[in-house]
Amino acid sequence: MPYAEIETRDGVAVVWMDQPGEKVNKISPALVGEFESMLESLEHDAAVKALVFISRKEDNFIAGGDLEAFRKLDGPGEAEGFIRRAQALLTRLAGLSKPSVAAIHGSAMGGGLELAMACTGRVADTDPATVMAQPEVRVGLLPAGGGTQRLPRLVGLQKALDLLLTGKNIYPSQAKRAGLVDILVNRHALLRAASAYALDLTRKPPTRSPSMPLWSVPLEKTPIGRKIVYKKAREMVQKMTLGNYPAALHIIDCVETGMEKGMAAGLEAEARSFGELVRSPQSKQLIGIFFGMTALRKNPQAQLARPIRKLGILGAGFMGAGIAQVSAEEGLDVVLKDVSLDAIGQCRKTVWQELSRKVKKRAMTPFRRDLVMTRLGGSTTYAGFESADVIIEAVFEDLALKRRILAETEVAAREDCVFASNTSALPIGEIAAEAKRPERVLGMHYFSPVPKMPLLEIIVTKRTAPWARATAVELGILQGKTVIVVMDGPGFYTTRILAPLLHEALLVLEEGGEVRQIDRAMRRFGYPVGPVTLLDEVGIDVGAHVTRGVLGKLFADKGVTPSDALVRLEAAGFKGRKNKKGFYRYGEGGLRIPGLGKKRKEVNTEVYEFFGGEKRRTFEDQEIQHRLALLMVNEAAACLQEGIISEPRDGDIGAVFGLGFPPFLGGPFRYIDSTGAGRIVELMEGLEKRHGMRFRPARILLDHASSGKMFYKD
Repeated sequence: MPYAEIETRDGVAVVWMDQPGEKVNKISPALVGEFESMLESLEHDAAVKALVFISRKEDNFIAGGDLEAFRKLDGPGEAEGFIRRAQALLTRLAGLSKPSVAAIHGSAMGGGLELAMACTGRVADTDPATVMAQPEVRVGLLPAGGGTQRLPRLVGLQKALDLLLTGKNIYPSQAKRAGLVDILVNRHALLRAASAYALDLTRKPPTRSPSMPLWSVPLEKTPIGRKIVYKKAREMVQKMTLGNYPAALHIIDCVETGMEKGMAAGLEAEARSFGELVRSPQSKQLIGIFFGMTALRKNPQAQLARPIRKLGILGAGFMGAGIAQVSAEEGLDVVLKDVSLDAIGQCRKTVWQELSRKVKKRAMTPFRRDLVMTRLGGSTTYAGFESADVIIEAVFEDLALKRRILAETEVAAREDCVFASNTSALPIGEIAAEAKRPERVLGMHYFSPVPKMPLLEIIVTKRTAPWARATAVELGILQGKTVIVVMDGPGFYTTRILAPLLHEALLVLEEGGEVRQIDRAMRRFGYPVGPVTLLDEVGIDVGAHVTRGVLGKLFADKGVTPSDALVRLEAAGFKGRKNKKGFYRYGEGGLRIPGLGKKRKEVNTEVYEFFGGEKRRTFEDQEIQHRLALLMVNEAAACLQEGIISEPRDGDIGAVFGLGFPPFLGGPFRYIDSTGAGRIVELMEGLEKRHGMRFRPARILLDHASSGKMFYKD
């Protein structure tokens, strides 16, 4: 079956895109071949005055390139050759003697947006599902179908670099204001409006100039100004990525080449860079993560899931508000319970403020915000909870409190209502130990802030019913989360593998290490934030609670006496950022970073009193990196060995999206495969000799090292 069908209406050739056998349209070698012959035919068809490209798919224009197909273009020059062919096709479309219009509904990503930009004009609908982006940088690639060339010419250099280097979404009203889209219409008027616009363009070609504030003109319109923009962009990329993500610098190079030397030179730079990046280890790992994430957004037991229409949330604090927001945004009715109406009011205010930020950015309409808010109800009693399909408890990490709330809920809720505890460490089996219906109790560990963090860790026990598990997974997917399911145990998966890393950071401090060096070394390794900064963000009091509580036994089993530094810091009033008293200072003071105008946090040297005094020494960065990162990697392997996680993919996705394990390394298990299990074991055994049995390699690592077995087959 063909990818596209052509329907001619009043001189307009409507190209209906509908890739056979796929939920979404994707750019592939087969598509390029079909479109080449189609353009040839349409250009010479005297009955055709203009073209409109539109999709038959639900909520999708073109989702982007077919990454699976790109993975197969692994021979020298193969990927580059395909890109040149695709570029030639889009260049021909852009230079066609007949105007063309992209009618955009749903997602227009990557190559889909590049096709739209090659058209003479663009019409988009205002449906919430319509979104555009050039997200290639997120998989270690760059837009190579002219994206680095046409986007700056449409929206301006600075706006284009922002979109290209972040891969972030741009919504219809934002796209219209930026100049990326020409006309916005209601979804049902999309084809009619696009066809009329296409005919208009036969009479009057468009004249465009990127919209920009007056102060941007000298930067955008002069060679000297643009040189400043390129320089600042490279400085920002280097500061943010520390050289770990080469695609971003390639993007800047391609944009600069095209803007300064012409589009032909820019397209040539795109093709060469893409051919280099697609074979890079960073891109291979990032694409692996993308496929893992995509797989986890499908419920393997969807047939067992019960319908979910109403959600109950116990606890209207920051976490409860986040869970309520992502649920109500997806159409669920939500009822909140807290000890006071003031707490519920504050929760509603928090959600309102978050949604209003989206409205301000034009990522949401005021009407939709108001509609979402109508779905949020609240009470100081269990009124309304009797009709909830799932109830999520989001109160403080206290076992007795969670048991009491579960007991109260079992009285108020239906017998088939799933009860989920939002906990990062308390064993679900202990929470459900006295439950009347333990088969419907599980854990749903959300990450903060809930609307922004993509991961959801669902924790099940041996007694959790399959239907309850499937229902929880379905809820997480509905909320837009990437879901991993893990077995119950101390710290589950994410907290368990993070705890040894954070604990080792404390031990390095006790050995005389310096706060800033530890953070800097781990950022250079690829973590988004350093471990000491993370302790401040999570809360020193929370870290102390977890360390002395459920993870104490885990450390003891490994022959580790946990550091009591966090407990002593908490007792002295150190809580981290929340009370502006942590490993760093959070007052008005701070050191300005030359040229950036931002203040750098100062180390709070008072904390060194808890780590042997102010005298500090310098470690080799690699020693810090190996000590901290390999403990996380080893613990991840132990979790697979013990059945806490069921497969390496879940462990990699959990570590990357929940804890910031360097994405370009692919996650703990892909990192083991790429480094070699033998090399990992060698490093750990060396650390064990120097620092003790906490570095003893997990048995599964030893087995893989001796057999040469890999965690992944690809």
